[in-house]
Amino acid sequence: MSDTCPPSTCPQCQLRFQCVCEQLPKLDSSIHFALLIHENEQNRETNTGQWLLKSMPSTTSVHIWQRKSPCPKLVALLENPRYQAYLLFPGDESIEVTRACAKAGETQTLPLFIVLDGTWQEAKKMLRKSPWLQSIPLAHVTPSKTSNYQLRRNQEEGHLCTLEVGCEVLSAVGEKAQSEQLLQFFDHYMLAFKADKSGHSLKS
Repeated sequence: MSDTCPPSTCPQCQLRFQCVCEQLPKLDSSIHFALLIHENEQNRETNTGQWLLKSMPSTTSVHIWQRKSPCPKLVALLENPRYQAYLLFPGDESIEVTRACAKAGETQTLPLFIVLDGTWQEAKKMLRKSPWLQSIPLAHVTPSKTSNYQLRRNQEEGHLCTLEVGCEVLSAVGEKAQSEQLLQFFDHYMLAFKADKSGHSLKS
């Protein structure tokens, strides 16, 4: 029996055999992302919203969803006259992200995009069961590519993970370099994650 102890888990990226924290880009943006997280999503290793938060800490915020009582910090953002809030969710009345940013510019406010962070079924439930969310105007992205998310099974065709949604928004508002850097990191992370779950570091 080997006396070699397995490597400890990185407290940030949660990988044991290969830390990816140094590869994570540090980005800034002209928009603000508010991630409204379903309670089930908080403890999922496959959550991708964490990488938006970690890569853009100054222009992102995280809020835990509760059906009856909205997060006070998110309410404060919604009531802040500095921001024009939009809920990122497709619908008959949703507008393109680029148009949302243009409308914010007309009122000299900053776009605040609220992202429902959970599975597609959870996101629909969050919206349906939260009347306070239903008063927020909707915006949507038109994906430029199909999802490359590979960490969960039974993903519905045409849906993007939270990080990919964020990258599509960044690209749509002209911050393509930030979007590409984050997607490149994410591709590397998915490979490292799979290797880690197989019990080894990512091979060159």
